[in-house]
Amino acid sequence: MVLFAHIPFLPYLDDPTRIPSREILIQLQTIVPILISAVHAAEILALLPAQVETYIYDDLDPVDLPEADRLETLIILLDRGSSKVISQASLVKPLLERGVPHNRIIPRFSSSSSPQNLDHLSDLSSSSSENPQSVMLEIPHNSDSDLSTSTTTLEKFLDFIDHQSKDHPTFLLDPHRKMESLLSSSSSSKRTTEELNVVPIIGSTDLIKMDSEQLIEQFLKSLKTDRPDGLYTTSVVSDSPACSLLGQVYSSLESIKKSIQTRKATYYSRSRSQLWIKGETSGATQECLRIRTDCDRDSLEFHVIQKPLTGFCHTQEISCFGPLGGLKQLESTLLHRLQTSTPGSYTNRLFNDEKLLRAKIMEEAEELCDAESPSDLTGEMADLLYFALCRCISKGVSLAQVEQKLNQRALKVTRRKGDAKPKWEAKIKDGAKEDQQANPAPKPTPAEGPLRCQMINLKEVPEQERASLLKRPMTDSRTMTGLVTPIIEMVKTRGDQGLLEAVQKFDRCGFESADQLTIRAPFAESSMQISPEIKQAIDVAYNNIYKFHEKQLEKERTPMVVETMKGVVCSRFVRPIDRVGLYVPGGTAILPSTALMLAIPAQVAGCEAISIATPARADGTISAEIMYIAQKCGVQEIVKAGGAHAIAALAYGTQRVSKVDKIFGPGNQFVTVAKMLVASDVHAATAIDMPAGPSEVLLIADRSCDPVFVAADLLSQAEHGIDSQVILLAIDLKAEQLQEIQNQINLQAHRLSRIEIIKQSIPKSFIVQVPTLDAAFQLSNHYAPEHLILHIKDPNQASHLIRNAGSVFIGPFSPESCGDYASGTNHSLPTVGFAKQYSGVSTMSFMKHITTQELTKDGLKELGPTVIRLANLEGLDGHANAVQVRLLQ
Repeated sequence: MVLFAHIPFLPYLDDPTRIPSREILIQLQTIVPILISAVHAAEILALLPAQVETYIYDDLDPVDLPEADRLETLIILLDRGSSKVISQASLVKPLLERGVPHNRIIPRFSSSSSPQNLDHLSDLSSSSSENPQSVMLEIPHNSDSDLSTSTTTLEKFLDFIDHQSKDHPTFLLDPHRKMESLLSSSSSSKRTTEELNVVPIIGSTDLIKMDSEQLIEQFLKSLKTDRPDGLYTTSVVSDSPACSLLGQVYSSLESIKKSIQTRKATYYSRSRSQLWIKGETSGATQECLRIRTDCDRDSLEFHVIQKPLTGFCHTQEISCFGPLGGLKQLESTLLHRLQTSTPGSYTNRLFNDEKLLRAKIMEEAEELCDAESPSDLTGEMADLLYFALCRCISKGVSLAQVEQKLNQRALKVTRRKGDAKPKWEAKIKDGAKEDQQANPAPKPTPAEGPLRCQMINLKEVPEQERASLLKRPMTDSRTMTGLVTPIIEMVKTRGDQGLLEAVQKFDRCGFESADQLTIRAPFAESSMQISPEIKQAIDVAYNNIYKFHEKQLEKERTPMVVETMKGVVCSRFVRPIDRVGLYVPGGTAILPSTALMLAIPAQVAGCEAISIATPARADGTISAEIMYIAQKCGVQEIVKAGGAHAIAALAYGTQRVSKVDKIFGPGNQFVTVAKMLVASDVHAATAIDMPAGPSEVLLIADRSCDPVFVAADLLSQAEHGIDSQVILLAIDLKAEQLQEIQNQINLQAHRLSRIEIIKQSIPKSFIVQVPTLDAAFQLSNHYAPEHLILHIKDPNQASHLIRNAGSVFIGPFSPESCGDYASGTNHSLPTVGFAKQYSGVSTMSFMKHITTQELTKDGLKELGPTVIRLANLEGLDGHANAVQVRLLQ
């Protein structure tokens, strides 16, 4: 997204509870950046539109927060995409020393001191190109100051600035001036606002009082034109490739106003003497993202998204000046070939054969590295870009998204060390040896050493420390709550629009309207096209899971009836929960298995309405596997959203998303915290299946185990995520057995595609040497693992020792993978120790028990006196009376 250079005013949001309307915020992001409080940055950012440019106002308390921590906080906010920071002048040098570019720092001065006596201002006003380009004057709000004195202060400050430079703006925060006076074009203020390039900062108090008309009027007042017809020359540039000129048009004040209000690019047609809404008749519409002015404010630039596969020019060319060429032309060609390529053709194979495309990318990358001459480098780079863009398009990623990511990274201040990943460092070393020797030496051990779990001997751990021995790696829940709450509130209060913006911001999916957020059954056949092999695998898994979960209903089909005493009959029966929401994560892996594990028991239970929430891919579609499962399991609605915002949509409902009564499914810590927050909100009236966290496995092995199987089982969980934890309790294993398990972990891990994840999860995991089977189960029951695997002799004989576990895998030929996918049991299980209190998801999770009681007249005579005594004991005579009046008849 392009940044603003010349702005008429700067809105300032310092309080997340005093935010202008959504309409105002969207209009602001089109014409100006928004200044936000550093203290409340997390809450305010969650409420802003996805494409807004932000400045940071440093209001961090210097008393409570040391300078180093303040600097770190400001740099984090700059890293996250804010373009500038306004901070006290004394922090300018430390910020520069920390790598913040000078043009992203705006030093702040207070009127409490005379500007001429401020050493910092004198230093910063030197001609050095490394100094900040703009400054800010803040006039404190106090009883000794009014509009007259603040005007005098401003004039003195501007007199000093006038001797320096008028090329860059001076920002003014003055609580004594209202919006109208700050932007007035009267002769008394014309010198300050125009000649000296003063940009007033407008606080929340003024902003929340303004309507759309007033806001746009203030922007229009800042524009100038010397044309007799009062029009403004307007350059129309594309979103991708960034700022490529599409054409030159003219704008009137009315057309500019309409563009800001509707976000549909609207110009003025001189030939027809009327407004021209681009694409209104041709369909070649444009979304207006930014309106920027030049330095003289007499010429405009409209930054737009052109409707895909349409041109700006009436000749259908993308630009009035002809084809754009370059990467944009390549992207258009590949998109066309994706839709029209003949089965079996080279292009078709590239889009459908991932192994071939991966090989070509690796081949061209290597050839680029080997190329030396300019001609060879040019050719190899072009080849690499071609195949890399094929990969992006095959996964629904556009060139605009890549450019947006590059723009985001350009705003980062913090620099990475820049070392290559270990496997590539090793490859480079191997290549060097091959050049030097006819017979290359064996591959060197990677620099970081072999992958190993931490080793602990239980005998060496004091008894009082064993309880905390296997502490899980968890994030502070208070921190997560602070991040998740604003997201939930955004969806809760603003419905579809809040959800849409959260999806755009967090799911990196370019939906343009809320209509794209949901799809409803029956689902299109084209959305569930999968290979026969995958279909067969899903069908086998479906049958096993369905059979196991249907069996769970057998004893519940007939109501339980008990006569507790003569004439008093109590019963219990089950009914399905009406509306359920199933969360299927996206994240680092597609998880159709989770869709099976949640949708099948809901189907067996007979729930009336089943909704799935899952993040869409970059092209806005849902994986064909999940679509097939949804159709097979009778799902009525799919919500294309992930994370905390998806949970909020299911819990509270929106205009398009159906509210549910209970939410199921695993997820990251954002999802887990969101589920717990909505479950505790009585207004949501939504239950959840269980708290959840990172996937985990605990394996108990004795000397009868196979080290190859043990290592494979540990790695099958370690690949889930960097916060996954695997634990082996080794019962009196020999040293050589322990070493072989470690060797197998390292050997097998480097054969797996998710090795980079495993490299982070395995070092957090443990092998604990325990002396006996009883000691192993004592530790296991305390840990309460999600998955418990038994690689021990006669495992069924030890089942009575199991008290706490989500699901158990018995014997050497029962890998945890089978439970994850297709054995029949459910893989949605309690984690982080909740297996002590919760069961895994079952058919009964989707049902509730209802009890009844029926008393005869004789039964009430028998039981009534007992009830009366207990009611009177508690002082509830109304309860006693309800029985007494019946006994007296």
